[in-house]
Order: sequence, then structure tokens, then C-alpha cells
Amino acid sequence: MAHREPGSRSASVKDVAAAAGVSLGTVSNVLNRPDRVSPETREKVQRAMLDLGFVRNESARQLRAGTSRTLAYVMLDAANPFFTDVSAGIDEAAEAAGLSLVLCNSRNSAEREASHLTLLEQQRVQGLLVTPIDPDSPTLDEVAQRGTPVVVVDRTRSDQSFCSVAVDDVLGGKLAIEHLLDRGHTRVAYVGGPAHLGQVRDRLQGAREAWAAAGRPAESLTWVETSAMTVAEGREAGARLAGLPVRRRPTAAFCVNDLLALGLLQHAISSGVRVPEELGIVGYDDIEFAAAAAVPLTSVRQPRQLLGRTAAELVLDEASNPDHTHRQVLFTPELVARSSTLG
Repeated sequence: MAHREPGSRSASVKDVAAAAGVSLGTVSNVLNRPDRVSPETREKVQRAMLDLGFVRNESARQLRAGTSRTLAYVMLDAANPFFTDVSAGIDEAAEAAGLSLVLCNSRNSAEREASHLTLLEQQRVQGLLVTPIDPDSPTLDEVAQRGTPVVVVDRTRSDQSFCSVAVDDVLGGKLAIEHLLDRGHTRVAYVGGPAHLGQVRDRLQGAREAWAAAGRPAESLTWVETSAMTVAEGREAGARLAGLPVRRRPTAAFCVNDLLALGLLQHAISSGVRVPEELGIVGYDDIEFAAAAAVPLTSVRQPRQLLGRTAAELVLDEASNPDHTHRQVLFTPELVARSSTLG
């Protein structure tokens, strides 16, 4: 068998056919329909590919087929472990289907999100999964209308024009506040933002509903809005809470995600505030770091990998099943109580 010299051009299908002494059609069958080729011939062709360093031209195959062997997920914030856990579930489903996964990070920017969607559509991905800035964005409709299946992840749309997978965040907000009420707290801070994010609004809605149902005055549930859902913003929120007069200062905080809760916990510990004796803290997501914190965090758990895996299964069904119907899957969160609220 002739070997390709280093630095020479890439071996072609013709080179493989010549080296193996078979037709171009036989090589094509080995690549695309190996069951049509005898084991002996298949082994001969595969040996020639190996000797020549043949690499399949996937771009050319995609051009002919009109689609690729990839899925794509446009996540909201790659720095948040919640989204990397979701992507792990997507990757699991993609691997089971023999596909690869492309991950993109919008960084909470509608412009970056739109740019990623355009590029991924041009790459002819089999399906797009996206945690959008605005789930009702017309950009998503335009992508779907041009033929690329789209599934909305960790969001719900106002209509049923897409498949979506999310968690009942209104219920999650209720669970967090009901837990703090059960612990005897009468002044609570809701820490999170920005306000345009659906999760922020839904979790606040649930918190307010639980607070009102308990007969508590609205002003004793204080919204401390943040510009992002990061550890640094959690520390800054802690400083703002500490600056309030003692008679108005909340004795507990429900944070819209665990990163904010971890930042708030850091500020409390560095300031000598005892958790939970002087400040109870509830997070949201139950990422791995929540249980491993200096004071393990009470958190509202979301089934992160299941959420991603379900979303991928939905987009794969839409891409391959002519009888596909859109589904809106809503998972139920659960509260996991730990030391940050249990004195």
C-alpha cells in the first residue's frame, strides 16, 4: 500500500479507490452504506483509508445532503454551571444519536444570540436549542420558518409554536418563600435581575404570591435587583442589604440563582454575619457548588441534565419525524434544605 507523504495534498476518494483496487462506488458505499459491502472488501477499503490518512470531507457531504451531523445549543451564560449542566444533557442525547454538539454563548446579549443563530443556520445544523434573551423573539420564528428545527430551553413562549423545555419557576419561587416563612422570617429580600429575564420575573411572581398568601405586607418582601446573576453581584447585593437600617433589614434572602446566593454568603461571612442565625439564604438551581459551600446552601433544585436531554430529544424528533407535534414540557422543581436556612 502506498503511503501519503507528509505535507502532500489530502487523500481523495479516488486515491482510496485506486489504492484498494475498487470502484469509486464501492468506497462511497463503505462510507455511507457499509452493509452493502462484503466484510473483506470493506476491510480492504478501510485499510487503504488508514494507510493514506484519508479524512472524509464532511463539508462536501453536508452540502449534498443539505444538513450536518451536528446539533447546536446557544446558552445564556457559559460562566453559570447551570447551563453547562444543561449542555451535558444535550450532549448525552446527541452522542446517542451519533451527532456532535456545538456550544455557543450569547453572554446575555440579544445581538450575540442573533449572530450565533445566523451562523449556525448557515452551517445547516440538524437542530437548534436556545436559551433566548426573549423567547418570543421574531428571529426564532424566522429561523424555524426557513426549515431549521428550534427548541426553546429553560424558557416558555406565549404560544405553542415551538417545542420548549422549562421548569415551573413560579412554583419554585413559592417553594423558596414558603420555606423561609416556615423558618419564621418576616422580612425577606428577593435578590436577582435583570428584570427583563423571564426566570427573574417568574420566580419573583411566585415569591410574591406565597408572601401574599401568608398575609404578609408587600413592603416586607424587598426586591434587590442586580445587573447580572453572578457571584460578584451577589456580594454587592450583600453590601446593599447590610447598609439598610436594622429595623428594615431582611433576616433572609431568596436569590434568583446559586451564584448570587454564593456571593451573598461570601459577603456575610467576610462581614461577620452569621448564616443562618442572622441571615438565612436560599439559592436556585442547586448546582454542585451549592452543597459544597462553606455553609451549604438551601436551594431550589432544577433537573438540569434531564432538561437538556429532553430538549435534544424533542429537536431530534422534529428533525426526523414527519408526524412531529410541538410539546411544551414543564418540570417540577423541589426545595433542598441545607445549613444556610436550618439553624
